[in-house]
Amino acid sequence: MEEMEEELKCPVCGSFYREPIILPCSHNICLACARNILVQTPDAESPQSTRASGSGVSDYDYLDLDKMSLYSEADSGYGSYGGFASAPTTPCQKSPNGVRVFPPAVPPPPPQHHLLQHPGSLPPIPRNSCITCPQCHRSLILDDRGLRGFPKNRVLEGVVDRYQQSKAAALKCQLCEKSPKEATVMCEQCDVFYCDPCRLRCHPPRGPLAKHRLVPPAQGRVSRRQSPRKISTCTEHELENHSMYCVQCKMPVCYQCLEEGKHSTHEVKALGAMWKLHKGQLSQALNILSDRAKEAKEFLVHLRNMVQHIQENGVEFEACLVAQCDALIDALNRRKAQLLSRVNKEHEHKLKVVRDQIAHCTVKLRQTTGLMEYCLEVIKENDPSGFLQISDALIRRVHMTESQWGKGTLTPRMTSDFDLTLDSGPLLQTIQQLDFVQMKVPASPILQLEECCTQNNSATLSWKQPPLSTVQVDGYILELDDGNGGQFREVYVGKETMCTVDGLHFNSTYKCRVKAFNVSGVGQYSKTLVMQTSEIAWFTFDPTSAHPDIIFSNDNLTVTCNSYDDRVVLGNTGFSRGIHYWELSVDRYDNHPDPAFGVARVDVLKDVMLGKDDKAWAMTDGGISKGATVGVLLDLTRGILIFLVNDEQQGPIAFEAMEGLYFPAISLNRNVQVSLHTGLAIPDFYTPGQPEHPSSVC
Repeated sequence: MEEMEEELKCPVCGSFYREPIILPCSHNICLACARNILVQTPDAESPQSTRASGSGVSDYDYLDLDKMSLYSEADSGYGSYGGFASAPTTPCQKSPNGVRVFPPAVPPPPPQHHLLQHPGSLPPIPRNSCITCPQCHRSLILDDRGLRGFPKNRVLEGVVDRYQQSKAAALKCQLCEKSPKEATVMCEQCDVFYCDPCRLRCHPPRGPLAKHRLVPPAQGRVSRRQSPRKISTCTEHELENHSMYCVQCKMPVCYQCLEEGKHSTHEVKALGAMWKLHKGQLSQALNILSDRAKEAKEFLVHLRNMVQHIQENGVEFEACLVAQCDALIDALNRRKAQLLSRVNKEHEHKLKVVRDQIAHCTVKLRQTTGLMEYCLEVIKENDPSGFLQISDALIRRVHMTESQWGKGTLTPRMTSDFDLTLDSGPLLQTIQQLDFVQMKVPASPILQLEECCTQNNSATLSWKQPPLSTVQVDGYILELDDGNGGQFREVYVGKETMCTVDGLHFNSTYKCRVKAFNVSGVGQYSKTLVMQTSEIAWFTFDPTSAHPDIIFSNDNLTVTCNSYDDRVVLGNTGFSRGIHYWELSVDRYDNHPDPAFGVARVDVLKDVMLGKDDKAWAMTDGGISKGATVGVLLDLTRGILIFLVNDEQQGPIAFEAMEGLYFPAISLNRNVQVSLHTGLAIPDFYTPGQPEHPSSVC
């Protein structure tokens, strides 16, 4: 009930409707609010043709009402008199319901009358008054009846009363003088609510009051609601009750409207019958709306569940993201440790090499210094013979020592620079490119049943991804079974969402399904679709596989030849299962040579008479003449081939053990013209599955 409350509030005042009236646009408004939003228009700009009232404007007058609109509905929120440059603009207001409402214009000073008005009467409606619906903003000029020309919505008024009563507090006793107690009973005859003390005091169960019926207060409230209301009266003739319904104007009318008013020539129906009819229509519409409301409730439950799942998945995904980033940080720290270890090793190696060189040079320098000092002391000696005895050896030692210092000894064996440069550019670029990728498999596709169909032995299937699916799809896989309840097999892999599969068996039931895939894997299958191929084959001659000398006409149903030699032409449909029958009529035949009729493999020779190789099975001599009709019956369930001429079987079974794929075929030359007839039923004499008899072929 609470959801209905907005329907029961006036769009102008925002309160519950009080004395609601029905505007021509079918919207409602309080009578007092309607008086408040009236606007007076200039006399010179109010043609009589635009005057309207609640009884004179039907649902079909919207075009005229649009022409009468006095207000601009621009997004600025301001309205002005349409067509009057001198009229002041008036800002729009909004009602508590959020609907734009045009405020009333300042009324002109009332004329001075020497007669006093009745104290309880309302001021008269000014002439040329206009009212604009606060909901749809359609405007119209009132006629002389003013607001009395609009019908009162008594049904809405009753609904508002019942709603307010249902929302009221507990019923109180109507006879308690101070602080009324809660009522315990209601007298249906007295129409009074009593508490227990007042009932015993004022309504004793004796005398005439003993026959009164006392009911609980809630039941009494219901009985009050169900009490008959005042019968609505005609807006044109206030003393007359509504008795009929005008179908053209879609409104109740009285008998005077039918006799004197504009409804006299309109179609009318009984008020009660139309009441029941419209109630039934409203009930049907409500049933449909109820189903939609039920679906909406289920959808809201689904959305609320989605909110919960999104929150749960968000927390889970966030935790997964943090774990992945932490794993990257850990890997970077491990690599950092490895690189630092390499730097430390290089550092220790450099120090060792330099320290070893320092130690070596230090020893060598000590030896050199000692030799130099020794040589200086020798030079100081004054003994020539003694000096000459050792001078050659000392000279050699000095030269040798000097040469040892000159062989790279004074060059550092290691540089102080570290020849290691960390190449972090690719890693930084990779970090910048770090983003989310689609790692989910696609959802199961949806087969579009309105576009799936079969024709002859071909099946066309169409599918699409679910509307809310955002997973990338790289392609689809279409699968069909063998038409006999066998295993599924792939018939198409690609990116297209529509595929036609040719070469299926006639009169067979196939199961079809499709699934999508991407780099992450293969998704689930769609729902399985069952498709039935044609029971009877329709086909034509095939120009693509025929000999070049064959001439086609009549939409490839008639063939002849431009050569005197025999040439072969096949049908464009092959058969590998089922029972098939077609006929060929001889349109022209010059009796030499004979045409041949039968079936063949797809690779049959095309430049010899049909049946001359091991890939054709044909009838070549059957008494064919112009106007004859040759029938070919191919039963692949039993593997037999039968020929007929003019509905008469030509001998017993022509060929047996027929297995594989066969195409209808004929051979002819320029003396023959043949027309093909397909889509024919199996001849009546043939009973599939029964043994053959020379006089009644299966």
